[in-house]
Amino acid sequence: MTIRLHAKGLTKTFTLHTQGGIVLPVFDDVELTVKAGECVCLHGPSGAGKSTLLRSLYANYKPDAGQILVKHLGQTVDLLAAEPWEVVEIRRSTIGYVSQFLRVIPRVGALNVVTEPAIANGMPAAEATAKAQELLMRLHIPQRLWSLAPATFSGGEQQRVNIARGFIVDYPVLLLDEPTASLDAANRATVVDLINEAKSRGIAIVGIFHDEEVREAVADRLFEIGNQTATRTVPAVALAEVLS
Repeated sequence: MTIRLHAKGLTKTFTLHTQGGIVLPVFDDVELTVKAGECVCLHGPSGAGKSTLLRSLYANYKPDAGQILVKHLGQTVDLLAAEPWEVVEIRRSTIGYVSQFLRVIPRVGALNVVTEPAIANGMPAAEATAKAQELLMRLHIPQRLWSLAPATFSGGEQQRVNIARGFIVDYPVLLLDEPTASLDAANRATVVDLINEAKSRGIAIVGIFHDEEVREAVADRLFEIGNQTATRTVPAVALAEVLS
């Protein structure tokens, strides 16, 4: 299968300048390869560095060393060596990210929030609107809310808008940071379906899922990460043993 993302030699520390320059190691010499149609779940105890690694893969954090290689417009690009404008372009069309929190411009309606990344990628407005409407319906966002700003929504509703926004474009690589954390069972099931449908279209997914049932439903592999320890991959069939 086609390799969509290859991170190698990733090392990350945080320096606490207000605490006398204390250096906190997060992870060291991480190597992670993700193929088309594969979902790799980051796994480890709280504070192990899962969110830091995921944010590094999106260039929100810059590791101290290593490379993050992605296929972008037919070329292999090192995300960590890319110019800022290149990072913006890679995020626009190659790497999508669904965070735990929706950050949007106030007073922009939910439907427009969802359609924006699709239109930015060249999808005709009518097609983007139809796709956004389908996603919002699947995620049980009532039509009466589509014109309202998500800032007025509940936390769960905001997260569902966030998910619809992340899935409206078929990014070759999609990063998911606890997308089901604030959702009920019905909406968790919808997100599982969206993830598995994305995998069937060849999208490579890296995610953090604290919900065991969700992990079991979407994971092809676990990637175990722990503070100041080597990392290793764990086959999905070993999921029960890892979680016990």
